[in-house]
Amino acid sequence: MDLQARKVAFIEDFIRVQSEKTILQFEKLLKKEAKNNQTEFVPMSIEQLIKRVDLSIEDSNNGKLTSNEALMDEIEKWN
Repeated sequence: MDLQARKVAFIEDFIRVQSEKTILQFEKLLKKEAKNNQTEFVPMSIEQLIKRVDLSIEDSNNGKLTSNEALMDEIEKWN
């Protein structure tokens, strides 16, 4: 069963729930999950950006790169 079908089945089951306590537990779980999925964006400072660029240039000069082709080949192996 794919994710969409599981969601539909879950919703159908959820609609049949009559317990206030169970609904409250689901609400708490959903709020907790939503909170866990929120990540606050904190922009980096100019100094951090410059340091990252410098490290990237150093990696490039030292051959510490992965080509697009090599990356795509690796991704193909994941399946």
